[in-house]
Amino acid sequence: MKILLASNSPRRKELLKELGFGFETVSVDCDEIYPPGLAVDKIAAYLSELKSDAFRSLKEGELLITADTIVALDEEILGKPKDEFHAKEMLQKLSGKTHQVYTGITLKTLTKTVTRTDVAHVEFDNISNEELDFYIEKYKPFDKAGSYGIQEWLGMTKIKNIQGSFYTIMGLPTHLIYSLLKNFQQASS
Repeated sequence: MKILLASNSPRRKELLKELGFGFETVSVDCDEIYPPGLAVDKIAAYLSELKSDAFRSLKEGELLITADTIVALDEEILGKPKDEFHAKEMLQKLSGKTHQVYTGITLKTLTKTVTRTDVAHVEFDNISNEELDFYIEKYKPFDKAGSYGIQEWLGMTKIKNIQGSFYTIMGLPTHLIYSLLKNFQQASS
């Protein structure tokens, strides 16, 4: 079975490769818009399925993987920042608080689609303005939901506690994807 990963995320590519699966990267053109009023814990799965449905070139013997990660604080979605000011504003909100990171994944063949969501709870220590400025200037977290990467300096220095999978926070719940891929491979052989 040929695996297609529909993601530009270097982190997702790295994690899937580290799991030992060969894959090809494909692109999906899709407006990541979800219906107003959709429950926060359903958004990542909805967007993952939206991306999966937007891919129209799936062939027999291929399996498509799509994913989406959202960061939520008190039911507010903190997406990717527009600029430095927006990144700093988001990180100030997260400072000293616990937030949730939801990653939805969809695996799809011509005959079967499976979507799952994993959640992790992340507690940040207080972050000073100087630390925020340093992080944003050096790491430019503009492609990351919530304006941070757990594997970067801010994650190493300011995350006090995690309940859930580190890899879900990175953008790919590896324990779920491994299990689902194994099931798909066994079903196809």
